[in-house]
Amino acid sequence: MTASSRGDAQWTVGRLAELTGVTVRTLHHYDAIGLLTPSGRSTAGYRLYDAADLARLQQVVLYRRLELPLDEIAELLDANISPEAHLRRQRAAVIARRDELTELVGAIDRALERTMDQRPATDTELREIFGDGFADEYQAEARERWGDTDAWKQSAARTQRYTKADWAAIKADMDAINDAFAAAKRAGEPADGTVATAVAERARRHIDDRFYDCPPSFHACLGEMYVADPRFAATYDDLEPGLARYVRDAIVANAGLANRPSAEHPATGG
Repeated sequence: MTASSRGDAQWTVGRLAELTGVTVRTLHHYDAIGLLTPSGRSTAGYRLYDAADLARLQQVVLYRRLELPLDEIAELLDANISPEAHLRRQRAAVIARRDELTELVGAIDRALERTMDQRPATDTELREIFGDGFADEYQAEARERWGDTDAWKQSAARTQRYTKADWAAIKADMDAINDAFAAAKRAGEPADGTVATAVAERARRHIDDRFYDCPPSFHACLGEMYVADPRFAATYDDLEPGLARYVRDAIVANAGLANRPSAEHPATGG
């Protein structure tokens, strides 16, 4: 909105509405409450607004955009404050509003992040966490091979609720277990010794806690698969040559220890 350069310029209410975008109804209301009273009338009695009225309307519109109530705007405009003072006041209000909105956006983002953290992880997020360890063909093959088993159903019931944070924790546990296996092998610890079988028990409990009931005998079957399936074997052997067989042997040894009624398992100290 720009005032005319002509000091004697005047506008009817309809023309002022077209010029400023403020509706005729709103201009009538401002007149009725004394917020913006036209400076003149035509010979036919129609409202006529001059450049000073236009300048006042500009201030009204700016303050309304700051969501100030009309009575407060009237007090500000009638307080004999200079146009510069009005602009500085409005600028300060806008900056304060901007800071408030920035904080609000941050609060919404944090709430959204909490909400996202509480929802089940998507396939995209699982690929992000597990990389090549999560592939569509692997999932389809696993479903085809074990989809009718109780273990698969139990695992599906548990994992469908897991969030991205849950899966990240699972991946961290898996990595820590595999690192412990690799460290034991590098240190020359025998696969059937105390250290290696303790790690094997830790691996079994990880499966039992996170996915499905995994008694030692079933875990021993998984150990055999880690060697028989080239993809599983490669996962371990890429970490440490020969690690797949070492893990299998530790799991099988741990299963043997767990099946001895009188044994005190090294992983539990029971």
